[in-house]
Amino acid sequence: MSGLSRRKRLLVQGATGSIGQSVLDVARRHGDRFQVVGVAARSNLTGLVAAAREFTVQSLAFETGSDSEGARREIEGSGIPHVFSGLNALEEQAANTDYDLLVNAVSGGAGLEPTAAALRRGISVALANKETLVAAGPIVMKMAIDHGAEVLPIDSEHSAIYQCLLGEKLDSIRKIWLTTSGGPFRDFETAELEGVSVERALMHPTWKMGQKITIDSATLFNKGLEVIEANRLFGIPAERIEVVIHRQSVVHSMVEFVDGSIKAQLSVPDMRLPILFALSYPERLKSDLIQTGIEHIRSLTFDPVPSGKFPCLDIAFQALERGGTVPAALSAADEVAVDAFLNHRIRFGNIAKVLQSVLDAWPDEPLDDIITVRRADVAARRLATEAITSLN
Repeated sequence: MSGLSRRKRLLVQGATGSIGQSVLDVARRHGDRFQVVGVAARSNLTGLVAAAREFTVQSLAFETGSDSEGARREIEGSGIPHVFSGLNALEEQAANTDYDLLVNAVSGGAGLEPTAAALRRGISVALANKETLVAAGPIVMKMAIDHGAEVLPIDSEHSAIYQCLLGEKLDSIRKIWLTTSGGPFRDFETAELEGVSVERALMHPTWKMGQKITIDSATLFNKGLEVIEANRLFGIPAERIEVVIHRQSVVHSMVEFVDGSIKAQLSVPDMRLPILFALSYPERLKSDLIQTGIEHIRSLTFDPVPSGKFPCLDIAFQALERGGTVPAALSAADEVAVDAFLNHRIRFGNIAKVLQSVLDAWPDEPLDDIITVRRADVAARRLATEAITSLN
């Protein structure tokens, strides 16, 4: 395929989540440019079937679903040529169907294998799954280079950096500035954070996202994951990556260059813009989806992250500096800790305590391959579960 001379065929995994739904909206509104040929989800079969029916897909994949009985019957009678189910369904779909771009919006560690399956085939990946780069970034990026594929970030922060770096040399970067809204607790005192409710933690001031990423945004661990991602994507060491609070969420990130100039990417906070950029890359597609008027950029403020207020961010920096399997372990431990908080088994302040416990107990070991990542994932979940038990 040359540029966008024909419709780009998209395989959208994580199609029923907030990012996946935004991807489908972009594809729906630009149907002359994009064709959704496959959808996948780990659960929510009802939503998955609805998406499959709307876009007349060629393949569908799912792991589980509480509403599976009725949805399974619909799938059986749908006439979809390729249906994959079970624990390896998403990987099998990515490895065995025809598409031009994998859009990976799966939540958690399950996004790694489908990404690897696409890259091995030389197929580029538009990636919204943080855990893939955090846990196995060096492996994934080498795989992309070896097979002539690209990893295109969908996170608004990394998309901003990617856009700022177009036409620039990596050795001209002095510093990367990742912006954060500060989450729902940016104006809280540190002492107030210990026992905040699940409901309050889910009230993000800017973005509408899934529960796990919203809690990660409240602890700022999400920003820590993005620091690790930036290191993986752009090869910038931890000491040259900084996080700054930007309440307006209009500047999505900035790059400072060696000559003292700074580039920034600005737009209203709408995930469809970085999605559109990733789907249409290397083109810029004319679109009326997003309009950023001057009223949105009238006042822009930037403040440092208060020292010690968000320990999960500091823990992520420590994991990046240690390297090896430590980021993979921390990513897995966070999934366990956030799940425990959402289910009222630990307090908000204990999320950081669980992560610190796993970090302190984790050995320094090299990151050899995906099998190593998976072993680390299992072991870290066990340690996190033990830490949670000890807190109760």
